[in-house]
Amino acid sequence: MSKQYKAVSLVSGGLDSMLASQVIMDQGIHVEGINFFTGFCVEGHTHAIRKQDDKKPKRNNALWVAEQLGMKLHIIDVIEEYKDVLINPKYGYGANMNPCLDCKIFMVKKAHEWIKENDFDFIITGEVIGQRPMSQRKQTMPIIAHQSGADELLLRPLSAKNLPETLPEREGWVDREQLFDFSGRSRKPQIALANELGIDDYAQPAGGCCFLTDASYSNKLVDLWQNRNDKNYEMDDIMMLKVGRHIRPNARFKLIIAREEGECRFMEGYRKEFDHLHCTSHTGPMALIDGKPNSEDLQLAARILARFGKGRSEEQVDVELGLKNGVKRQYSIKPLGSDDIPKEWYL
Repeated sequence: MSKQYKAVSLVSGGLDSMLASQVIMDQGIHVEGINFFTGFCVEGHTHAIRKQDDKKPKRNNALWVAEQLGMKLHIIDVIEEYKDVLINPKYGYGANMNPCLDCKIFMVKKAHEWIKENDFDFIITGEVIGQRPMSQRKQTMPIIAHQSGADELLLRPLSAKNLPETLPEREGWVDREQLFDFSGRSRKPQIALANELGIDDYAQPAGGCCFLTDASYSNKLVDLWQNRNDKNYEMDDIMMLKVGRHIRPNARFKLIIAREEGECRFMEGYRKEFDHLHCTSHTGPMALIDGKPNSEDLQLAARILARFGKGRSEEQVDVELGLKNGVKRQYSIKPLGSDDIPKEWYL
């Protein structure tokens, strides 16, 4: 009996990795998926708590893809290991704080370690030449393969015909003629292939699946590092950057103000980790205080919070400050006007 070869597919939850997995499965290869959790994934919790995302399916797309393809998925927590990739990227950042090339090298390297430990034969990804300006270029494809250690064991089924033969192709484990020559940023070839394969439901591309490609999120991350004088971070830090309206009046502190009910409920869980504010005389959001504010800063914070509640036009509102040690203070203050909050305070 001939050997059934085994491949692991890097599954992001998008259409490309879904197609790459299906194409190789259709050649009789046993394929399992692998998904690395860095903490910076767009999906996962913001879709679940924000009202504006009500129409989006509340699902982990990587798990959903695996279920649709009947494929086992391994989700691996790499939060701690990924810190060095983000803080010290050898190949630098993209337009924002996205270390895309270093990130891809890291993930393929981890996948290469995984196939050696689990007796798999090669790795597949959904990469398409020219689709991403930093990590998916013809010049960078060999860098990823070499620097990760995967070398000829890394197969990109959607762009394979535009690249040198890999070991699985040369040895006949897969038929190169059944692979593709996709290139560029157009999604039309992938959508046509999806239709051909009978795939009619998939995550729609929306500027990437990582918060680090988002300018607003990246600004908040840089602000966090600068004002702490330390680039290290914890999971709670990067989660809090995903929610709320962030306002920094000075280097001593910033406010994180909930924008809607779902965020309010989420932030309630951090009341013991942060000093926090809420209005007691009028309906309004809660806010967390990050940093080391002085007494004047706390009064300013209360006035800022009051600006975003139902009492914004009143001469006086009551705001309660809850310290993380359990002590409470009361303020009766006049809310700031919208013109009193400079644009540069908003992160």
